[in-house]
Amino acid sequence: MRRIIHSYRIVMRMILIRTAALAVVVTLAASTLAACADAETDAVAVATTTPLGSVLSDIATCAGGRSSTLMGPGDDPHTFSASSAEVAGMAEAGLVFANGLGLEEGLSSALAGAAADGATVVEIAPLVDPIGFAEDPHGDEGEHADESGEDPHFWLDVARMARAAEVMGGVLADETGDDAYRACGETVRDALLETDAEVREILAAVPDARRVLVTDHHSFGYFALAYDFRVAGVVIPGGSTDAEPSSAELAALVEVIRETGTPAIFSNTAAASSLVDAVAAEAGTDVTVVPLYVGSVGPEGSGAETYSGMMVTNATLIADALG
Repeated sequence: MRRIIHSYRIVMRMILIRTAALAVVVTLAASTLAACADAETDAVAVATTTPLGSVLSDIATCAGGRSSTLMGPGDDPHTFSASSAEVAGMAEAGLVFANGLGLEEGLSSALAGAAADGATVVEIAPLVDPIGFAEDPHGDEGEHADESGEDPHFWLDVARMARAAEVMGGVLADETGDDAYRACGETVRDALLETDAEVREILAAVPDARRVLVTDHHSFGYFALAYDFRVAGVVIPGGSTDAEPSSAELAALVEVIRETGTPAIFSNTAAASSLVDAVAAEAGTDVTVVPLYVGSVGPEGSGAETYSGMMVTNATLIADALG
């Protein structure tokens, strides 16, 4: 257990170093961001996260428009923060689709600033029947989460993202007066329902007894509920990658992994995995760490460049690890 805590301290030092480095990068890139903000002024809307941005782009393209996305592949929505130029870009677009329910922790003041400057900010998660962190009947991780809060990770249920597409299309139609956006929202909704069916077909290969997930943080409640899995535990408690596990929580998780015979811990490509690696090593018994696209789509060439590709890739990785 000392090894896990030591690894955790190393991770926190690395985060502090990376934060300082990012401050330098932001300063050097200020003029570039301003130029990018000018180039985005013809966007019909801006999305905060890459899963939302991928779906919004499909809707906008279908209707003959264009959109932009604040975050890029690999950005962690829990920790991402916006520059003043990016805040100005949101206000310029006039319509912003945010995830909401506290997901974009580093963007709260930026979104408030954009709204104060006249932008319409629409939070999608509250509009797609959100669940509470403690409401997942398949999971055991509610005891580690804020049971009074609602879970923002709705996009890991593809059918809910299909509903989100319909919502975004309707909002775009109302804001622009162009009903093509409403029709395109419905078209993208139908395409996502086909993706949902594909995800279910892939996951059908996992036997009932092995439908147990251990993840890096509490993000798979919707996934477990939609696709009939059980979340046995998480490395980082709560619904954010920015939380801090205690030594007692880590020790308890190691015991859960050993008792359930879980063969894999699913980590997050948008967050550091050193602590997850340390837990897997402590648990032993050939536990592997499998990175999933949780908070962000993947880079070009990953097969997860789009929201649909991201979810099909995740389903394939989970089925391969547990099947």
